Amino acid sequence: MSYFAAATLRGSAGWTAAEVNLNGVIDVEEVADRLRDVDLDADVSLLFVESDDTYLVVMRLDEGEDLRIFGSDSAFADESRLGAVLVGDIKAPAIEIDEVVERSADADPDKPAADPDADPVGDADLLADLGVSARRLLELCGHEGLMPADVTAELCQTIGCGDEVEELREA
Repeated sequence: MSYFAAATLRGSAGWTAAEVNLNGVIDVEEVADRLRDVDLDADVSLLFVESDDTYLVVMRLDEGEDLRIFGSDSAFADESRLGAVLVGDIKAPAIEIDEVVERSADADPDKPAADPDADPVGDADLLADLGVSARRLLELCGHEGLMPADVTAELCQTIGCGDEVEELREA
């Protein structure tokens, strides 16, 4: 299973980005340690993990503490060892995707609806203070036809680190 893992960190000088190697990680705490190692002094550390053009996981640390995780689909835990490490221990659904499907259809009937088979898990509010509401995050992750890379790009553009992640992806 192939993946791309981009850490975005906000410090006193603004946003920076770095690729993170997750090969051989054994648990989510080791993943959090690798995120901390990118910049111990970051105010906000985010890790966007895209896997096989299907799954997206977003992790967040505030000042190196209080790990919060969101996964676009709980099936990722069953599909790969990395998925099991990242979202395998998350039992709580983010919210019912049906609520987002209904709201999306009500808002614009011509717009493609969210994928009703998606089962997002974790803390969908983890980017709310950065300008991405839980509802918007769920809409993006559940939108049929959007790849995890597209979702990451949209999220990063919204929170202000889009150029940094784009440069990292092109490197």
